[in-house]
Amino acid sequence: MIQTDIIIIGAGPTGLFAVFEAGLLKLRCHIIDALPQPGGQLTELYPKKPIFDIPGYPSVGAGELIDNLMEQIKQFEPGFTLNEQATTIDKQEDGTFIVTTNKGTQIHGNSVAIAGGLGSFEPRKPVIENIERYEEKGVEYFVKNPELFRDKKIVIAGGGDSALDWSIFLSDVASEVTLVHRRNEFRGALDSVDKVIELKKLGKINLITPAEIVGIIGENHVEGLAIEREGETFDIDTDYFIPLFGLSPKLGPIANWGLEIEKNAIKVNNALDYQTNIEGIYAIGDVNTYPGKLKLILCGFHEATLMCQSVYNRMNPGKKFVLKYTTVSGVDGFDGTRKEAEKAVVKAID
Repeated sequence: MIQTDIIIIGAGPTGLFAVFEAGLLKLRCHIIDALPQPGGQLTELYPKKPIFDIPGYPSVGAGELIDNLMEQIKQFEPGFTLNEQATTIDKQEDGTFIVTTNKGTQIHGNSVAIAGGLGSFEPRKPVIENIERYEEKGVEYFVKNPELFRDKKIVIAGGGDSALDWSIFLSDVASEVTLVHRRNEFRGALDSVDKVIELKKLGKINLITPAEIVGIIGENHVEGLAIEREGETFDIDTDYFIPLFGLSPKLGPIANWGLEIEKNAIKVNNALDYQTNIEGIYAIGDVNTYPGKLKLILCGFHEATLMCQSVYNRMNPGKKFVLKYTTVSGVDGFDGTRKEAEKAVVKAID
């Protein structure tokens, strides 16, 4: 059985940053994730997409952010159990926990931090006959690698931020981009809508509205699409069809752990430490809910920091930890490394 201090369920940005904050307190972490690599949605759904609200980064790619977080926590030597789903949590008589995965791996720790993001998620698929037949044969629900569409004809369907953002991004990658939406109005950011309109005028994006895709053409791969607009149906050629209608989040096994759930999220005590209704189990990041909750990576980092402080107090009752800036205290890794600011030079001036 794997032994650790904090069992973190979810290897997204919030779960990864929790490792760093725990390391500053000399607490060890082990992370479980159902995906085969760390990064959560940032790696799985949009690794090349730029993120604009990370402090200190005017713009950072989602995949790059995960790479930086992995580099930041390397010194604290976290354990990883990837490609396995946490299925059960059993609280022991001493207040510690054993988490078991669907493959039988068991991790024993003092506390559990659920950082599962939206939980398990599935794309919302359009109602088109035989669409499953074309999945990974021209139908792609996520843009994981934009280079797949280099010099190809693509059709994107949807009216939200993802559809707009990827239409804009891929207009410089694909040979032809067509955006189809069932309304004339879009739900995305105004500047994105304006950018799409501008690219349409420049001939870099074909815009078909109000319209719906009603059929897929092709034998072994997508070759074209049937589109219905104002009662008439017509066909267009394409190499790829990317329907972006959002995700259907599901908590999965988490829903059966006796936690207080509200609107598919875990209720926590945000006045103190983001603990759930079960002492010793915390929920941080997009998976939790409380009054005023904002689903931002920045907020997840804050929640992870306070959670780690609470676990330290839980493991060291009565022991006071003096919090210092890392610029003052430095950072001591479990691998024997130490990072610290250069000492100030003391010199008299005559």
